[in-house]
Amino acid sequence: MYKKYLTFLFLKKIFYVLITFYCLIFILNLFEEISFFKDLPINKFELIIITFLNIHSTIFLIFPFIFLIAVQLFFIEINEKYEFDLLKVNGLTNLKVISIIGVISFFLGIIILITFYNISAKLKFLYLNTKNSFSADDKYLAVINENGLWIKDNVSNMQLIINAKKINNDTIEDVIINVFDEQFRLKKTIKSKTANIKDNNWKLDDTVIFVDNQVIEEKDKFLFYSNFTIERISRLFKDLSSLNLIELLKLRVDYKNLNYDSDEVDLYLKKIFVFPLQVTIMSLISSILMLNIKKTKSYTGYLLIGILSSVIIYYMNMIFSVLATSKIIPVNLSIFIPMFIIFCFTLMGFIRINEK
Repeated sequence: MYKKYLTFLFLKKIFYVLITFYCLIFILNLFEEISFFKDLPINKFELIIITFLNIHSTIFLIFPFIFLIAVQLFFIEINEKYEFDLLKVNGLTNLKVISIIGVISFFLGIIILITFYNISAKLKFLYLNTKNSFSADDKYLAVINENGLWIKDNVSNMQLIINAKKINNDTIEDVIINVFDEQFRLKKTIKSKTANIKDNNWKLDDTVIFVDNQVIEEKDKFLFYSNFTIERISRLFKDLSSLNLIELLKLRVDYKNLNYDSDEVDLYLKKIFVFPLQVTIMSLISSILMLNIKKTKSYTGYLLIGILSSVIIYYMNMIFSVLATSKIIPVNLSIFIPMFIIFCFTLMGFIRINEK
């Protein structure tokens, strides 16, 4: 019976904290969208919808801290009502309470990963697609699929469709550039073995130019202007939160086929897959912290410690992520070193936990 009561109370606290963060993040994002759309034709209802589409990916990222605060509120309520003492009289130990919270957190983490993340990714995609329609960059596009890198560009009223089979640092390989006029009639096709795209003036090697399927020119070196550079292409693929789990796995395969650096996708995927474990560890840390509170002490200080711990853990994860994307340490280490450090602190807390 007590398991049902504790489970319901914990879930209720998670819901309250989640709603609070929803409201805070919505307000903050609304101001950001107002600033972006201030000179664009959009009504208030559309602005609210766009803001709503964007906030879920942020909520997913802060779920571990939502769990941490929810656990604190859970213990505050049962301590203030002296329910914990009553449960202990009936044989409930600190370890049992922690195990209940840990199991709930883990399985709830799996549910959030499977359902909430995929929904948030879809909403993020709709957000980016909607926002892009208001942007001057709507005529530019770059995608990666099983057929390589595809770029849609617009230069001097000419439509460009560019395909490359491989990416090697600043160079793309086996390049085909189809040049169309405003009515989308093919004017010429440019084929090149390699193209250095470090800046907007692409440097093409071993170039052949076709018109009406006839070779009209061959050049060892050829300059070609594009709105895209390797840096701009990289930026277009930064927002991985708009892809669901299946799309992320497919993108990883496409990156490897293209010889494009997949470390960022690997890092993002592994962060997602350890999400249930992450929320569980955060719940255990919070439980240990609250179970070490003396009844004569104020809860405010421990809430502040919990929030401070969230900030420290957040920046620790961010630092290790930067180290991984900078190739200073392997991706696996960037994920598991922070979790191992947190786990060690959790383990230290377990030593004293049943003495209380």
